[in-house]
Amino acid sequence: MRADDARLFDVLQTRWGYTSFRPLQHEAIAAILGKQDSVVVLPTGGGKSLCYQLPAVLMPGLAVVVSPLISLMKDQVDALTEIGIPAAAVHSALLPSEKQRIAEDIRAARLKLLYVAPERLVTERMLTFLRQQTVSFIAIDEAHCISAWGHDFRPEYRRMGELREQFPGVGVHAFTATATERVRQDIAGQLHLQSAEFHVGSFDRPNLHYRVERRSDKDQQIRDVLQRHAGDAGIIYCISRKEVDALAEALQSAGVKAVPYHAGLPDEVRHRNQDAFLNEQADVVVATVAFGMGIDKSNVRFVVHTGAPKSLEHYQQETGRAGRDGLDSECCLLYGGNDFQIWRKMMQELTGDAAAHADHNLQLMERYCIATGCRHRALVEHFGQSYPGESCAACDVCLNEQEYVPDALIVAQKILSCVVRVRESFGAEYVALVLSGSRDQRILDNGHDQLSTYGLLKEHGKSAIREWIEQLCAQDHLAREGEYRILKIAPAGRDVLRGATTPRLLKPAAKKQSRPAPAKKNFTLGMDAGLFEVLRKLRRELAEERGVPPFVVFGDVTLQDLASRRPTSPAGFRETHGVGDQKARQYAEAFTQAIARYCASNGIPADVAVADDAPPTAGLESFSTTSKSAARQAAAALFREGRSLEDVMQQIGRARSTVTQYLVEFLSEEGHLSPEPWLSEERFVAVAAAVEVLGPGPLKPIFDRLGGAVSYDDIRVAVACLRNRSESGVGASGG
Repeated sequence: MRADDARLFDVLQTRWGYTSFRPLQHEAIAAILGKQDSVVVLPTGGGKSLCYQLPAVLMPGLAVVVSPLISLMKDQVDALTEIGIPAAAVHSALLPSEKQRIAEDIRAARLKLLYVAPERLVTERMLTFLRQQTVSFIAIDEAHCISAWGHDFRPEYRRMGELREQFPGVGVHAFTATATERVRQDIAGQLHLQSAEFHVGSFDRPNLHYRVERRSDKDQQIRDVLQRHAGDAGIIYCISRKEVDALAEALQSAGVKAVPYHAGLPDEVRHRNQDAFLNEQADVVVATVAFGMGIDKSNVRFVVHTGAPKSLEHYQQETGRAGRDGLDSECCLLYGGNDFQIWRKMMQELTGDAAAHADHNLQLMERYCIATGCRHRALVEHFGQSYPGESCAACDVCLNEQEYVPDALIVAQKILSCVVRVRESFGAEYVALVLSGSRDQRILDNGHDQLSTYGLLKEHGKSAIREWIEQLCAQDHLAREGEYRILKIAPAGRDVLRGATTPRLLKPAAKKQSRPAPAKKNFTLGMDAGLFEVLRKLRRELAEERGVPPFVVFGDVTLQDLASRRPTSPAGFRETHGVGDQKARQYAEAFTQAIARYCASNGIPADVAVADDAPPTAGLESFSTTSKSAARQAAAALFREGRSLEDVMQQIGRARSTVTQYLVEFLSEEGHLSPEPWLSEERFVAVAAAVEVLGPGPLKPIFDRLGGAVSYDDIRVAVACLRNRSESGVGASGG
């Protein structure tokens, strides 16, 4: 190890309590230390802030960090202060005396980082003041805001391009979580970066479980998610303020600790509600997309969209607020066709390239909603990266939670034939009216009630036909052209008409049975769940005393490691993941005493040895392909011992859906003919009888035939064993 690397790792360990970097952090830090301009794109939760905080500690002078939101500045300053790094933020909420104190600290070289909003930084007074100081480098967070091609363009960011001229010789570094190649190049150009290095991490968030559902019974669908995550922190996004207020009130009436958040609320109410969420006084925040950019809360376990966002970039960033600590989290998107009509209406004021770009982004979002392929793959490929593997085992598609039309080829041919019969001269709404047998006056005037395709799909209804048209467009069998989005047969559609290609069409949305609630927590190997809850309570109390959010004291990952190691001495406490020197001095006594009391009261061993080569979940790097493979291997070993799903979930720290997928893979690879002890013989026989009638295809018909008495997870397990029996020539009865 080189001397400079040794210094980096020493600071990482003593200040932050980490023993290794996450992907690309080391490279991004090296660029700053080498005074080489850079653009860094790391997913939310990927550790962007460390990339500029650590070099600020090592370099002489003051690092200037551009940040758009006061809440984000405050959280980061609190977190840095907690580990003994002097930092401050200048914003409009400060008193004149506080601003004066910060200025004095800067002149006396007592600060290492200064956070400032973009519009304040470019004032002549601030620029003059900073030019008189030793500025080590400038870091621009949320840098996608500088690009008109980005998803959150802010005009005030444009002036960041002046910094190169104002601070010659000072490195400028752009950081963002979501940026396509076009946006990355635009960021570098707008900032006038010189020979910039680009460090782009994977856009995949493998710990996020994506579900996309057509809105059918919104209230029930939301209740399903809340049931799966009772007591967990979550964000529910709505398109309109009116919907935010109504939903927050409904949740409160149902006993959920929920608060609303949108720009129409008075400032003091908005700030109070945000603080309640950050400080664990509220579990759920119901918000417009005005909420979240500055949220550093690491343990958000679910994000729900009650309507489709206006772009995949927005969706990636908003869902990225879940699972920042690397633990399994759920992202549920409820969409309806009117979502896109609402967005297009809101975009009417846009013109030229901006209008075309916004509409293109909306079309991509629409395609994502109705897609029949892996969600993780779709998001990664949207950002120009390839996705390894066939199944993510963490989305509704790969977990076979969707239900497909059995005669999709015939349905598609009827739709495409109708487009041909109306001479490819009308849009989706009109074609759906023809196929549903509508007596709309336009159809009668055009004589299209006489077409052979008129009413061909009337038993399904217009809304279902519209969905199928959108799905055919998403699969490139149909194309839209011109201002009026006229339907045309695409080359792939002609293959469908000839019967050479069969598309995948989803069945129309219907009211769904509630999914069974998975394990409440994603516990790590050997962790005591009761102790974890004791430590959560202690963390909240200490945070209240210090006036900071609980996650600033410690993240859930650190508490899980403490609940596994159960240290009762300061030395053992210091060995815990995420505990640096400063936090060890501050918190060792309180936590070790609580651990000792718990262990003595419950008769469990304290000071447990944990292998250094198997640290707890430490962020995104622990969810790499290697780590996921290790989790599968660990699960397989436990299954061989006959351990239950609940035991395996607790031991390897994965959600029920993930562990069920591991069990299905285990049963298939080992050729098990019987699902016991994971599924009773009675349930297995019931599933086998349903499969005998319906076949082993989509799970929804099997689930419905059994009246919801057997869960989807149990059906997957049974089907895996039935498949093994079929391949080995053994009947369902075992004979």
